[in-house]
Amino acid sequence: MINNKYNFRQSKVCFLTILTILFWLKYMFAFYFYFKLQLNDYYQQIIALISSLGSTIILFSIAFYITKPLLSYIFMILLDIANTTLLFSNIIYFRQFNDFLTFKTIQNTSKVTQGLGKSTVALMQPLDILIWLDIIVIVCLLVLKIIKLDQRHYNINFSFAITSFGLFIALLNLALAETARPKLLRNTFDRSYVVKYIGLSNYTLYDLTRSAQSGSSKRNINASQINKILAYTRKKYAGINPKYFGKAKGKNVIILHLESFQQFLIDLKINNKEVTPFLNSIYHSKNTISYKNFFHQVGLGRTSDAETMLETGTFGIADGSLFSSLGNENTFQAAPQILRQRGYTSAVFHGNIGTFWNRNEVYKNLGYNYFFDSSYYFNEKKDKVGYGLKDKLLFAESIKYLEQLQQPFYVKFLTVTNHYPYNMDTEDLDKDFKTTNTNNTTINNYFQTAHYLDQSIREFFEYLKKSGLDKKSIVILYGDHYGVGSSDNETNALAPILNKADKPWSEYDTINLQRVPFMIHMNGLKGGIKSNIAGEIDVLPTLLHLLGIDTKNYIQFGNDLLSNKRQKFVIFRNGTIITPHYIIMGGRNNLNRIYDFNTGEKINNLTDKQKAHIEHLIKQAAKSLRYSDLLNNRNLLRFYTPKGFIPVDPLTFNYQLNYLNMIRIRKMVGNNSTSLYSENRGSTIDMYKTDAFQINKDKLFDLPANVIKTRKEAKNLLKEDAPLNK
Repeated sequence: MINNKYNFRQSKVCFLTILTILFWLKYMFAFYFYFKLQLNDYYQQIIALISSLGSTIILFSIAFYITKPLLSYIFMILLDIANTTLLFSNIIYFRQFNDFLTFKTIQNTSKVTQGLGKSTVALMQPLDILIWLDIIVIVCLLVLKIIKLDQRHYNINFSFAITSFGLFIALLNLALAETARPKLLRNTFDRSYVVKYIGLSNYTLYDLTRSAQSGSSKRNINASQINKILAYTRKKYAGINPKYFGKAKGKNVIILHLESFQQFLIDLKINNKEVTPFLNSIYHSKNTISYKNFFHQVGLGRTSDAETMLETGTFGIADGSLFSSLGNENTFQAAPQILRQRGYTSAVFHGNIGTFWNRNEVYKNLGYNYFFDSSYYFNEKKDKVGYGLKDKLLFAESIKYLEQLQQPFYVKFLTVTNHYPYNMDTEDLDKDFKTTNTNNTTINNYFQTAHYLDQSIREFFEYLKKSGLDKKSIVILYGDHYGVGSSDNETNALAPILNKADKPWSEYDTINLQRVPFMIHMNGLKGGIKSNIAGEIDVLPTLLHLLGIDTKNYIQFGNDLLSNKRQKFVIFRNGTIITPHYIIMGGRNNLNRIYDFNTGEKINNLTDKQKAHIEHLIKQAAKSLRYSDLLNNRNLLRFYTPKGFIPVDPLTFNYQLNYLNMIRIRKMVGNNSTSLYSENRGSTIDMYKTDAFQINKDKLFDLPANVIKTRKEAKNLLKEDAPLNK
């Protein structure tokens, strides 16, 4: 019980309240002025305001279980110091990396030291004193006995009540966060989102829990598991096609990731105008192998799942995103590292923040030399839309980096403009292209953003031709996942556009919307449009074989699309199977939803032979997904290294020094430099032409403010003029 004579102002409860309020104030200061996490409405503002309160009260309440007054006060201050240290550490880390600390990063001190590259003192700012000032003042007040120790005894029930109150606020925060962002913790795609919705302390606890679960699942493994998977993928290996094997050996590889781009856009006309005239020309080119029955196979990881399949030849995981859940820790045998050992330089160009889908960490584990995220581009308000930099600006502003890469290179451009909700500024719209006038804004906008993406690709291809890269490169273009057609409102608007208004929309029609473009373009490549059933899981072995690299000893779950012995079915992440004859919905033990692939008619009466064949396919599909999940969830690739493959050392990469490192390499190799800049004896930027109203000479030639610092450092270290010539 609490003593009857109770003065709240001199009580331990008051002391806890003061500490909580002071920590809340400095946390909100950091939230708004340091982290600058975007809040889109009042509901998010409310969530942000309470996100740190629950965990702070719970933490400080631990001191109430200590019966000795002095020890209780000291422990509460130590907890406040620990909580503040966590906050301050994240402020310093965020200032350099635009990201939050993970448990793995904290463990790996050498990585943190290398990444920061400067002392903590150099990264500090004068206002940082506000993060520590309250603790200094509180300690002084205690020492001077202005704040007196509360000598009362608080029983365990009272202490538990305070903890319960904190728990109530924390659970309320989680409930509000779940309504604002469903499956936030299940399908994490950006640590910033988690911090924004549940607070830094809760995020840290969540990250620690995930790391512990991941470690626990990986302890009970043995060599037989990886051997089973290796035996399975070797049995599935389809071999090479001598006609195409090595056809692109030594060529640059350029991957164009077409965000939310569906197959039905190809050759589609709206108001007698082609939506994507340039991509149509590439699709039909004699130098392009195109696929009209190519399906995305993504799950909850969406774009990151597409990248997982493209880079590693394995499926995205069943629950969430592999990039976000496992990308920090897992061992990969991915395209950038495979090609690195053949003399390739690799880079990703993406106009969104590097933390999105955890790319700034995953790309290191995949073996990417460079990652140019939004920090490498100008980010004025008119430059961005939705999930990052507009596509025309992404391509145009990337040339100053692309031309510095040593050849051959393996590069990937991630476009974002054609992303839901498909909004565009009026100034960016092509006035000669009139979109649909349906009652669904999303559908109307979708054709506009797809048209803009098409124009962006055209401008980039024109540069490839002028610079001569078109003759030295193989270009892969693919849609990562579906964009529209996931709701009745959208399909009702789409149906007449796709000439399907004469009968009810069926799940067969929805399956057909999962087709996305896949094109392999290279000068001298014998092209054609293929009707083969294909999927994203098949891209990596196809590309590697074209480059003359046999994939037999790699664990990959797809087949070379150009092989005559490849498997002729595609597996969706939910178990649905597509074959040249059937669409088998839902996977295991489901023989009631099967459609004829060509007619769309539902097959109700299967023969015994058909049943046996379909059940075999279902088992094979389930085994592929199960083995891929086992491989990734338990990080089994750390126990298997193919002959000639050198595992990635992610500590060798520092994406904050991209520009400096490229210039250093060019200077070091001198006359042996193979960069386009060296071959051209100067910049090729003038060769790039765009009609984007935001682009001017300064944006094409100059570097953003945060990279300018690196540019100056490069001039000092290398004793040469800046390499960009105006």
